[in-house]
Amino acid sequence: MTWRLLFLTPALVFAQSEPAPLMHLKVPMRDGVRLCTNVFRPASPARAPVLLNRTPYGKASELAGGIRYFVDHGYAVVVQDVRGRYDSGGVFRTIVQETPDGEDTISWIVKQPWSNGQVGMYGSSYSGMTQWRAAISGHPALKVIAPGVSGWDEYLDRYYSPGGAFKLGHRLFWIAENLHLPSHLVPDFQRLVEHVPLRTADRLATGRMVEDFQAVLDHPSYDDYWRSLSTRQLIDRIKVPALIFTGWYDNYAESDLAVFRSLRDRGRPARIVIGPYGHNMSLTMPDEDFGPDSRPAVSQIQVAWFDMWLKNGSPTARTLARWYTTGANVWREEESWPPEEMTPRAYYLDDVGKLSPVPSRKSHSDRFTYDPRHPVPTRGGSVCCNFKVFPWGPMDQRPLGDRADVLVFQSAPLDNDLDVTGAVQAVLYVSTSAPDTDFTAKLVDLYPDGRRRLLCDGILRLRYREGLEHPKFVKAGEVVKAAIPVGVTSHVFLTGHRVRLEISSSNFPRFDRNPNTGRPIADETHWRTAEQSVWHGTGRASHLLLPVVPHGTAK
Repeated sequence: MTWRLLFLTPALVFAQSEPAPLMHLKVPMRDGVRLCTNVFRPASPARAPVLLNRTPYGKASELAGGIRYFVDHGYAVVVQDVRGRYDSGGVFRTIVQETPDGEDTISWIVKQPWSNGQVGMYGSSYSGMTQWRAAISGHPALKVIAPGVSGWDEYLDRYYSPGGAFKLGHRLFWIAENLHLPSHLVPDFQRLVEHVPLRTADRLATGRMVEDFQAVLDHPSYDDYWRSLSTRQLIDRIKVPALIFTGWYDNYAESDLAVFRSLRDRGRPARIVIGPYGHNMSLTMPDEDFGPDSRPAVSQIQVAWFDMWLKNGSPTARTLARWYTTGANVWREEESWPPEEMTPRAYYLDDVGKLSPVPSRKSHSDRFTYDPRHPVPTRGGSVCCNFKVFPWGPMDQRPLGDRADVLVFQSAPLDNDLDVTGAVQAVLYVSTSAPDTDFTAKLVDLYPDGRRRLLCDGILRLRYREGLEHPKFVKAGEVVKAAIPVGVTSHVFLTGHRVRLEISSSNFPRFDRNPNTGRPIADETHWRTAEQSVWHGTGRASHLLLPVVPHGTAK
């Protein structure tokens, strides 16, 4: 099964008055490779603006869903298998092919008799990435894009976390599902993620060595390899207006918000819609249903955006961020992200498991043992990409139990609602017995009835405490500052609820396990137990840093 990630409306019946689709056209690229392409045209014989979707998940073969909606609104729709996938020729390589292939496809489109030479792009996940890469080319016919859940940096989005840990479950499942040999029997998910060494996990997942996977493991730090693949590094080349969709529980949320902010800072027309969903917004969250009002009419919003740039001769569009705030369960919008009223507020850890607005005067440490053989299991959060195998969202953390390797700090019951909107960080002063280890943090809403609703979580590989480009090991017992990027959210902790911070050293298989040896993790087959300490009090004021919006100021 291939996990399709298209935001679709319900299928409609094909109208006989429309011209028959042009199927399996072989579009030539500059190097002679031909990419298989289908074209759907509106009923009008006039030349039409064109919407392009380039996908590795199998191009659409019928006029239904979102394609039907676009055609009904006067657009020709082109869907194409990217290089090396399904019916297209060539060899599939991650991302590097998508700028020249996108540019060549757009050049082909503008020459067709059914095209008016105005092109937009749409699609989610990898199809969103192809849009950013095509926009980098600066092709004059590409006027607008609408990427969803796609991010802008290969290291930070698909492979490693902002704290430098490998996104194990995400990547192994993706290559197993999409790159396995036809004759290979893919093992179950648990066996896949528990395999060591990681270096040979591609053979288990696909039946062969995957060149791109090997290259990723060769570059665990952010270096020139990653810079060469990054859209973020080339953001100044992107001039087209962008409409971005993402979800609070999607793997790409942080980067999608970052690219929106970057475009806005450069004066580019951009909009973003963030809702309470994961990588596929049509699926209901386990443990929480936010209701139909939480799901925007994506196709309608896209058509209005495309009409503005492809049909309106003098488009005007203000930059706008629209997001759904859970807890309060309302939509909000502003011209900036994060909201201008947001103020960082620290909640300090103390020696009796509390979060307090003032730091403790008593120096103290809390300790736990991290054994990578028995990691803390992942339960929900911003994971990807198969909901049935690896569920995402605000799942109740109680089934994980009260583990000895998880430190818990929580506030008193709140006297007033607390609006947390933006990026969350846990700033910890830590020590370890290992030369390298991990520290994790979860932000949880503790309900009066005992539910523990996960909002966001993150991890820091301690060697990257001074930056992803500069790994630096620690000395046993040395106290160092560890700023853990916990993720992004917009959530109101209601009166009577508590803010809860959970600290540990593993979140598996969302992230790979640190074996604590200091040796290259991709090739490691041995485990070492680490004794961990989190310090707080005078001079070592570990704290949770929340982006707080004053009550009543968010629009």
